[in-house]
Parts: sequence; structure tokens; C-alpha cells
Amino acid sequence: MTFLGGTGTVTGSKFLLESGRSRVLVDCGLFQGLAPLRRRNWRPPPLDLGALDAVVLTHSHLDHCGYLPVLVRNGWHGPIHCTPGTADLAAIVLADSAHLMAEDAAQANAGGWTKHHPALPLYGADDAARTTRLFRPVDFDVSRIIADGVELELGRGGHILGSAWAHLGLSGRDVVVSGDLGRPVHRVLRPPQPRPACDALLLESTYEDRTHDDAAAATLFADTIRRTIGRGGSVLIPAFAVDRTEVILVELARLVREGDIPDVPVLVDSPMALASLRVYRRAVDAAWPEVRPELVGAADPFDPGHLAELHTAQQSMTANEPRTPSIVISASGMATGGRVLHHLERVLPEEKHTVLVVGYAAAGTRARRLVDGAREIKIHGRYVPVRAEVVVIDAFSAHAVADELVDWATAGPPPTTTYLVHGEPAGATALAYRLSAKHGWTAVVPEDGERVLL
Repeated sequence: MTFLGGTGTVTGSKFLLESGRSRVLVDCGLFQGLAPLRRRNWRPPPLDLGALDAVVLTHSHLDHCGYLPVLVRNGWHGPIHCTPGTADLAAIVLADSAHLMAEDAAQANAGGWTKHHPALPLYGADDAARTTRLFRPVDFDVSRIIADGVELELGRGGHILGSAWAHLGLSGRDVVVSGDLGRPVHRVLRPPQPRPACDALLLESTYEDRTHDDAAAATLFADTIRRTIGRGGSVLIPAFAVDRTEVILVELARLVREGDIPDVPVLVDSPMALASLRVYRRAVDAAWPEVRPELVGAADPFDPGHLAELHTAQQSMTANEPRTPSIVISASGMATGGRVLHHLERVLPEEKHTVLVVGYAAAGTRARRLVDGAREIKIHGRYVPVRAEVVVIDAFSAHAVADELVDWATAGPPPTTTYLVHGEPAGATALAYRLSAKHGWTAVVPEDGERVLL
């Protein structure tokens, strides 16, 4: 096994498994955040594409699937195995990623804030479309031979719709890759399924060093909305388009229904979020096995009452100047691109407004700078003052936290070796120590590019 990404960082997940004549890549994500990480996306692919038999995709977030079109652009055309939900959502995510890359390059060229002449996107819409045609959906709990001597089973991950842990059997060895694990309190999805026994476990460590007081966070969420609307302001929520938007809508609907917040317009301004919302609604209507049963058969759980879906650029521009207090949910969640940047330009300079950061903010992103208390943020080549209230809330995290990660990992027999991935160095090291010291496991933090025998 070779670690080609997702080590020492939460982005760029790529894990290469080799057995005999078979080569399988688990996840194929973009690096995000700091410039040195982002520049890695522009290097030649870090593996021999001619020898790669298949890709297994745990879920549809860009840090797990966003590099796939680079492989395709470089000539790879093998199968990509994933759940049906991941296939539906990744098609949306990759198309949007290609669109934003083209848009960002065009704006950089027009504004002159690029070091490259001209700035070019990493991949285009055609590359993304050709990638989605390679998806080979496989249901949960179904075994499939995906390469010579390699068997795959996917289990429910509970992180976002379609998310899975991957169990691979190869040459008498069993490997489980956790992907990103969800939380038992997810508002839409059922908890992760228990993992099977394995020789090697790749365990995510995104939030190892955190705990969540869910009740306090939910209270803060409602208090912040009431306070902002009370002073005549609007609430801007930069949110990941896939899952985070849906979870926030479910919570807003509950708060309005119970009278905890005013019934104001809720605007969803993200084409990708609206496309993923259609997939989530379809999953609820069809009672997919990963959906919480209490949502099935009820009224639309994603409608707080005055929901406005902003599809066009003109609708988005109108929402930039709200005439009455409102709640705006817009992507991207880390404020790295997309329509949320235009909202931030208008909202940040005014004290009456609030920016609610409700998701993970990687180092180097605008969302992280807001979390860290920046007094100005650079957007579209200009610095924008931060006078709006900035509130950070962990009420909607889709990532398992410390105790939940340990509970999931240790519910099964101890692996021979556990590798802590998809985490910043401090968190990954803390989780490795906890598993080693308290449970007697062999738990290590692999280095980038490290190769190990299973």
C-alpha cells in the first residue's frame, strides 16, 4: 500500500493497493487549502495509469473524488466503483468543480491577478463528464470482484448520502478504508455500519482532537439567527453544497416549526447545492436504506416554510442586496470559490450581518481566516473589511469526533496495523497515541509517499 495523499492533511486522499498483477486506487481527491498543497494538483499523476485496474470511491466530496478528471484527462478509462448515491452526487460535484475552475481562471485573467499567462483550469467540463461515465454503482453489503484477486464490499459510512467505508480483500489480506465517517446524530442519515475484521485499517482523523456539545451548538445557532434578524441583518452561511446544506435546512425547518427562530426567507444560492438537494429528496422519497426512517413519508423535511431556490445568476445578484432580513446558504463551504464570495463581499463590511461558519475550514482558506479572526479578506483581487459578526458553530459537523472514531474502530477485532490518515498532524498523532496507549494497538501516522507491506 502506498500513501499518495491524505497524510499530514485532510485533503488529497489517494491510497494505492497493489497485489500480484492488480492495482486499485482507493479515493482520488484534490488537495485543497494552502498554496503548496494546491500546487500538487498540477503535478503529473503520482501513479502509473497504465497499471491501474480500478478506482474505489468512498464518497463524493472533492477531497476524495476531485482529482479523477485529471486521471481521465491523462488517458485513464477504467472503472470507478462507488455506491449509487455517490455516483449521483459525484457527477454533480465534478461538473461544478470544472465550471468553477473555468470561471476562476477567466476572472483571474480578466482581473490580472494571476502569475500565469493565461491562467488555465486544471480540467474542463468534458473531462468531468467522461469521468462520470466510468462510474460503476454497487449497493451496500454486496461483494464485487473489481480486479484479478481483489474483492470489494462497501458499508454505510453515514457521512454524506452515498458515503461508505471500503472493505477490500486481496491476496489473503483484508483492508478497510474508513473514508469519512459520520456521526450518530446526523439529521438525515443513519449511523455508520460496524466495520468487518481486517489486517490493515485506514482510519480518518479529521476531528480527532475535537468534541461537540450538540445541544449547546444548536442553541447557539438559534440564538445567532434571532440576534441577527433582530438588528435587521441577514445571516450568511457558507456551506458545503453536498449534505451540509441539506442538514442545515432540516434544522432550520425544525426551529421554525417549534417557534425558536423567526419565519424569514431562506435562500439556497448554489446550483450544486440545489442539484444535490434533488438527490437527497429522491433518497427520502424512495426510502434509501441509509436515510433515517423518521424522515420517510412526512412533509418535505428540507423546507423551512419560505424556501427560495436561486438557480440563475440574476437571482443570486438580487440576493446579494437583501431588502429584508433573510438566511442565505451558499457554497463553497470553505469560501474558496463560488457564489458565496459575492455574498461575502456585501455582507462582511456591515456590522448588522452575521457570517456563520458551520463546517471544517482547512488552513489557507478564507473560511479559516474568518475563524481565526481576520479583519480583512481578499476576494476577487480586493481586500474586504470584516465588520460583520463571525460565529463559528460545530452543530452540523458530518465528521465523527474523537470518541466516535475510537468507538467505531475498536468495536471490531484489532487490526494488525492501523494507519491514521485524513487529518492534520496533531490530530492524527493524538489518535495514534490513544489507540496505542489505551487499546494496545499498533497505530501509526504514515508519511506522504510512504509504501508499506500488508
